[in-house]
Amino acid sequence: MSHNRDELDPPFEIIEPAALRGPVLFNSPHSGSTYPRAFLASSRLEVATLRRSEDSFVDELVAGVVAQGYPLMRAHFPRCFVDVNREPYELDPRMFDGRLPSFANTRSMRVAGGLGTVPRVVGDAQEIYDRRIPVDDALSRIETLYKPYHRALRRLFTRLQQDFGAAILIDCHSMPSTGGNREERPRPEFVLGDRYGTSCIGVVSETVEQTLRSLGYTLSRNKPYAGGFITEHYGNPAAGLHAIQLEINRALYMDERRYERAPGFARLAADMDTLARRLGEIPLEELRPYRAAAAE
Repeated sequence: MSHNRDELDPPFEIIEPAALRGPVLFNSPHSGSTYPRAFLASSRLEVATLRRSEDSFVDELVAGVVAQGYPLMRAHFPRCFVDVNREPYELDPRMFDGRLPSFANTRSMRVAGGLGTVPRVVGDAQEIYDRRIPVDDALSRIETLYKPYHRALRRLFTRLQQDFGAAILIDCHSMPSTGGNREERPRPEFVLGDRYGTSCIGVVSETVEQTLRSLGYTLSRNKPYAGGFITEHYGNPAAGLHAIQLEINRALYMDERRYERAPGFARLAADMDTLARRLGEIPLEELRPYRAAAAE
């Protein structure tokens, strides 16, 4: 399916600063908005509906961190085409024509909800396809998009760790301002996910929380989002690898119905630059592996 690849060329990008200022890396895995034509033809939904699962503009919100001295990685392919914040083969057998590989995880909660590696639904459970799709199509998305994305992200994260002795990954996402049901309390402006303290050491979460609170934002930790596949699998504090998920309330920066930037966009983008700087100021010895710290 080379025509898909031309549209998604490149499928993602890494924007590097002229000079690295510290071991902080920003990632925006769900802001991609290049919808392959063949995918649109196979979907029963309009682009406007498909975009509900997109973290629109999140990559632009954090793009300023590059000028502060920190790299940014972002996907161009949309999350509803293939979701890199899942295990590589979280797949729903009912979606496909043909047999899934025996190692596919077909029973996760995310698959049950229709939100596997190749999603079945977007938004409030709207089915993307009106018929089964070829299993080879799904496997090709994983081989040509998912795996190269993770290889590049892992390489970049590891390079920072080698250069500085530790690295911090800020995995950036957005959430709808309401969860859908009317009784729900309004969501905070940010949700920090550190897998309940297991994906990074405390100083990283504390720095994010204190910085955002000092800038006037409301915030919660791990509820309703504790961090997805990326946070869980890249965070390994004992090795000096720290990962945290940042969920940004869309009402802060965009018109959720029209998919347009709102007046608050510039202020929030500037505050993301401030957050990057504060994270870059965490003393490296606090971030490095415990063994190294104990040996010195």
